[in-house]
Amino acid sequence: MRQAGAVTRPPTAEHTGGPVRAPSAPAAGRVTSPAPVPLPAGSGDDEAAVRTTGLTKRFRSGQVAVDHVDLLVPRGAVYGFLGPNGSGKTTTIRMLLGLVRPTSGEVQVLGARMPEDADRVLPHVGALVEGPGFQPYLSARANLARIDAADRTVDPRTSRARAEAALERVGLSAAADKRFRQYSLGMKQRLGLAAALLRPRSLLVLDEPTNGLDPQGTREVRTLIRELAADGTTVLVSSHLLAEIEQVCTHIGIMSRGHLVRQGARAEIADPSEARVVVTTPTAQAPAASAVLSGLGLTVQRTTDTGVEALLGDVPPAQVTAALVGAGVDVEGLAVRTPSLEQVFVELTGEGFDVAR
Repeated sequence: MRQAGAVTRPPTAEHTGGPVRAPSAPAAGRVTSPAPVPLPAGSGDDEAAVRTTGLTKRFRSGQVAVDHVDLLVPRGAVYGFLGPNGSGKTTTIRMLLGLVRPTSGEVQVLGARMPEDADRVLPHVGALVEGPGFQPYLSARANLARIDAADRTVDPRTSRARAEAALERVGLSAAADKRFRQYSLGMKQRLGLAAALLRPRSLLVLDEPTNGLDPQGTREVRTLIRELAADGTTVLVSSHLLAEIEQVCTHIGIMSRGHLVRQGARAEIADPSEARVVVTTPTAQAPAASAVLSGLGLTVQRTTDTGVEALLGDVPPAQVTAALVGAGVDVEGLAVRTPSLEQVFVELTGEGFDVAR
């Protein structure tokens, strides 16, 4: 594995480390995280930080883990990569980072082809992907020094200062000399984040970054993601937790059984055109209400003894109310329901969500 560009993620568990901090003002002799480095020279795509075309991975067993995925992560976005466990998220991420070779399809990261241009691209990419990547008998500080030494593109004279800045940013300064094997699993997760932040990045790829963290740690990681995005870093966050994605992401992609079933800006995922109007009427008037809605061009989804539910489309709710009243229907209630991200996910994947509320 390329330690310079892709950092593996330890198992998840309870967080016991200090707070994840925003970078403080520079102290004498200490280096804090500067602005992200520019895209690699010769980048061919000014709009997409990540783009895949027909990306497919078929294992020797015949299992198709990823099937013709066309992923588009706009530059500067916080892209939430959603899907149940086993949907192909991590395999896709591994192909993006050059850790797994695709069976077919193309991958572009920061405008360069992967894995062909990995040596040029990966120094600009920080990653936190499942799997332990640290030496158990070394301290956190020594582990970061070891990872940084493997990066031929950094200045070794600034290695210690950059490691200290990364440890401070994830709240591990006080435990920097503790052996990795003595860390809680939540602290190991933080150390993985520190490794991804050893140098400025144009793209940060985080696979389940809040696993193992308590609510406070989870909020701190969300804050850190927002700060990185505000600095211009593109962030790809893979998760199966709805609240995590809703609170930080500007764009969303949903995976199901190896397929990318929907992607786009967060506001577009829960399509307003799928809004439903629910009309409550006296029992005897439900058929009349259904006829009025059909006359307006609405698609009636369900008629019950006490009302009607239909797709609203582009018809204003006020027009629906006026038409019902004009037809002599007693309207006891009218509600417009826009599908939530959770509802969209369940409809697209047919699976439940591990929702963190």
